Order: sequence, then structure tokens, then C-alpha cells
Amino acid sequence: MINRTVLVGRLTRDPELRYTTNGAAVASFTLAVNRQFTNSQGARETDFINCVIWRKAAENFSNFTHKGSLVGLDGRIQTRNYENQQGQRVYVTEVVVENFSLLESRKDAENQQQNSSNTNDYSHQPPKKSRNDAVNTKSDVANSKSGDPFYNNSKPIDISDDDLPF
Repeated sequence: MINRTVLVGRLTRDPELRYTTNGAAVASFTLAVNRQFTNSQGARETDFINCVIWRKAAENFSNFTHKGSLVGLDGRIQTRNYENQQGQRVYVTEVVVENFSLLESRKDAENQQQNSSNTNDYSHQPPKKSRNDAVNTKSDVANSKSGDPFYNNSKPIDISDDDLPF
């Protein structure tokens, strides 16, 4: 049998690091993962997936990530249950993270952290423009300053034959 989960998404909040009575570190967090398709209104929906990571990896994860960090996770799905204070059985399904990767540079992560305090949008996609837009907007100027060579894909690019690698 196989129980493997691979996720790429952004943290919705800082990881919550705690220690068990035996001294084992455990961090819990929620990962926002955009779906690959759009809904009937043309918007991407997002799944919010509860995750947990243990021991030294939990400490490292908590030290190097924060709300908005883009991470890749490898783990397994686990279901557990417990009885709450009202005597009801509560079932919890979560991803137990075994490995993780930081998927952006420290500089990008710092910029993301500043942006996440201003917005709750996890898609970070530039606004759509029509192909007939001829006027540069403030967002065009901002995108061009960030070094994105494709920020204005509605205009032709002047490339000489000497610039081509083939």
C-alpha cells in the first residue's frame, strides 16, 4: 500500500512550535494550495491543508519559515481521533511532513512577508490585461522594475538573430 503526499503551497500563518512532555518538538501549520483549475466564475480555488512536522525538522521548519513562505512538502496523510471535553469523538485528518524544501530565496521570502501583511491573496498572480492595452499602468512599471522580461507580453520583442542560441 502507498500513502505519499507531495504539496507545494504557502503558509497561512507562522508555524506553531510546541514540545511534548517527553521533549519532542512538534510544529503545526496550515498550507494554502491553489487548485490547478478554475471554477465557473474563472477564479482559482484554494485548499487549506493542516500539516504537522516532528522533532528537529519541526524546529528547523519553524526557524526558517513564516506566514506566506512558499514551501514544498513530502509526507503522508494521517487520520487520528480523540474525545473532546464534551465527550464527543473528534476526527482529524492531516499531513505528517517527513521532508520539506524552501522554494524561494530569503529575499523573496522577506518581500512575501511584507506583502502578506497587506493582503490575504495567496495566488500572487499579476492582474490580467487585454492584448489591446497600449498604455502602461503603474503595475506595468512595477513589474518592469522587478526584472520580469514578460511583463508586457502584448507587445513584440525585438530579438536579433545573433541573440538566438541556435
